[in-house]
Amino acid sequence: MSLELTILMPCLNEALTIPACVKKAQVFLRDHQIEGEVVVADNGSTDGSRELATELGARVVPVPVRGYGAALAAGIESARGRFVIMGDSDDSYDFSALLPFVEKLREGYELVMGNRFRGGIAPGAMPPSHRYFGNPMLTWVGRLFFNCKTCGDFYCGLRGFEKRAIQRLDLQSRGMEFALEMLIKAGMNGLRITEVPTTLSPDGRDRPPHLRSYRDGWRSLRLYLLMSPRWFFAVPGFSLLALGAIVIGALLSGPVSIGGVRFDYHTLIYGAAVFVLGYQAIIAGAFAKLIAVEAGLHPPVTKLWFLESRAMFERLLIAGGILGAAGIVLGLFATQQWAAAHFGNLLPADTIRLVVCSVLLLILGGQTALAGCLSGMINLLADRREQKTEERVRRERSAVSRTTDSTFTAIRSEA
Repeated sequence: MSLELTILMPCLNEALTIPACVKKAQVFLRDHQIEGEVVVADNGSTDGSRELATELGARVVPVPVRGYGAALAAGIESARGRFVIMGDSDDSYDFSALLPFVEKLREGYELVMGNRFRGGIAPGAMPPSHRYFGNPMLTWVGRLFFNCKTCGDFYCGLRGFEKRAIQRLDLQSRGMEFALEMLIKAGMNGLRITEVPTTLSPDGRDRPPHLRSYRDGWRSLRLYLLMSPRWFFAVPGFSLLALGAIVIGALLSGPVSIGGVRFDYHTLIYGAAVFVLGYQAIIAGAFAKLIAVEAGLHPPVTKLWFLESRAMFERLLIAGGILGAAGIVLGLFATQQWAAAHFGNLLPADTIRLVVCSVLLLILGGQTALAGCLSGMINLLADRREQKTEERVRRERSAVSRTTDSTFTAIRSEA
């Protein structure tokens, strides 16, 4: 049976609060005459939460895989409503005040986020460190990394969405990162997103929450970085590359003095190391983006498709060979200088710049050649993806053809 709305509550030992949450959700559905259901995704409760929810008329979905995200994923999969509104079952959210979410969903928005800072946070409902530091800072980072300017509260657990739109995102997190991944991927895939004010009250539990501030804060930041190769790899990489190039350019011809401080080949060595690190980060970022696309973490939209071409393997190998050859040539010049000194002691300043440049080019050549090998591996993944797509299209066409043939046969039989 198809319904308009499923109100979904993940649950793990919430016997003190689940009855109030279920009752409020049922009152909301009844008062607003919405065809809907209340679903409790139980993650292994042992305190009677499951039985209490069942007695009150909620549909309980047992979820054997532990984790907040696992519970939500199973609940979404089993939901019978076109729309789903999810919220924690600790009585901190008011399930009787969901009309703003439903109205926005009916307007065509595919993800409607709650904003507790706009709606009101009751005293004691959120620790000061979360309210004034953790949540605002991590939300700011998320808005910056993923250009999601619509949302001002990335961590609000009360949100509504169109079921099919969220299922298309192929969410993979099974822990607390699930809710963040939902918002990040929704923005990446161009879903219509908005937010509405909502309130937060102190939860009604007699135990500490499942949330762990520092651990979960780091897990959030880690997800941000892994989901954004641009900020994790490309931005630091180009910054290091530029800094290294400036140092190398300034010291290649000789020492430089600034404010009485003399910079010589020692600094040049560090500049070359910074340049190499930046170059490596850029390469890693480019392939991390392609891997994210192939793994379904990012939508199939990128300017780096050229790295998947079959010819890129050979091109990068050739480029790496050229860089390596240039490094060998500079190394031979340095060896000539050493030979002129009868392979004895040398003044470092005389040859170190040649040696540094030689080693730099050799390393860059090796990295470029290895990038070519990685490009070939990515190409194999792309070929596999294309083959699967072609097979799926053939199966769909075959199914349509069989259906059409069956229809014509039935019509002829009737005639």
